[in-house]
Amino acid sequence: MAVIEQTPTPPVVAPSTPTRPKKGLRKYWHLYAAISPFYLLFLAFGLIPVGFSLYLSFHRWDGLGSMEWAGLSQYQYLVSDSDFWQSIGNTLVIWALATFPMIFLAMVTAVMLNSAVRFKNAYRFAYFLPNVTSVVAIAIVFGSIFSTNFGLVNALLQAVGLDQVAWLNTPWGIKVAIATLMTWQWTGYNAIIFLAGLQTIPGDLYEAARIDGAGPVQTFFRVTLPLLRPTLLFVLVVSTVTGLQSFSEPQVLLQTTANESTFSGGPDHAGRTMVLYFFQQTFDNNDFGYGAAVAWGIFLVVVLFSIINWRLVQRRGEQ
Repeated sequence: MAVIEQTPTPPVVAPSTPTRPKKGLRKYWHLYAAISPFYLLFLAFGLIPVGFSLYLSFHRWDGLGSMEWAGLSQYQYLVSDSDFWQSIGNTLVIWALATFPMIFLAMVTAVMLNSAVRFKNAYRFAYFLPNVTSVVAIAIVFGSIFSTNFGLVNALLQAVGLDQVAWLNTPWGIKVAIATLMTWQWTGYNAIIFLAGLQTIPGDLYEAARIDGAGPVQTFFRVTLPLLRPTLLFVLVVSTVTGLQSFSEPQVLLQTTANESTFSGGPDHAGRTMVLYFFQQTFDNNDFGYGAAVAWGIFLVVVLFSIINWRLVQRRGEQ
């Protein structure tokens, strides 16, 4: 008779209850507490003022009395405000006169700095110095340079036999003076950015271009410029944002020639930029509601032109 062996059944193990992981806020509360001051300051001085300005743009308020609901009437008046459109035109002309020469000079300066052998750090410091100098001090100096009677520019024009130009008393002279100031201020800053982009390009590509017989001009347009396109896009967008928000340059440069107020922008309001117009409506006219509407109009203009510049550079890069 055969004996059937029975396999022993394995012991039953009671399932262990998994330990619940700590929630992220409990586990990392000390890290959140360490970075909370930045977000609290950003909330207090960033998000809340932005939200209040949007709320204020739908009201009439002189800063002291009670607010009066205005609805969309502020924006309706803004669309038909000829002074606002003039400030947009002034800002765009000044931005174009300053940005394109500045980018060209910054690119040339970066190429020269990249090929320099000695005193590289001294050159970088010298070119970057205008950007960290007080805008008020720079504007005062440029006011003397472009002075009609005692300015350095008119002295040079007379030295070569040309007539004097009333730079700060004519519409185009005002725009050229402001654009020159902005070009001098930002060329060194953008040159350092272009220099950082140039130093990321491998040297093997330049050696291959020389072997193929490419000259310096062909190497720049075939190798350097395509690889610098992301840097160029960054510089162009940042220059657009800063250029369209110019305020201190015309305000200080033209305050001695303005007859109406410190925010009028000189004769014929030729130097009244968008931000200068915003300050005039808000602090000269004490119309804080309309000033908030102007601020949001400026925001839309800056965003629109930043997107246009970004798309143009991207499209040229895809071709």
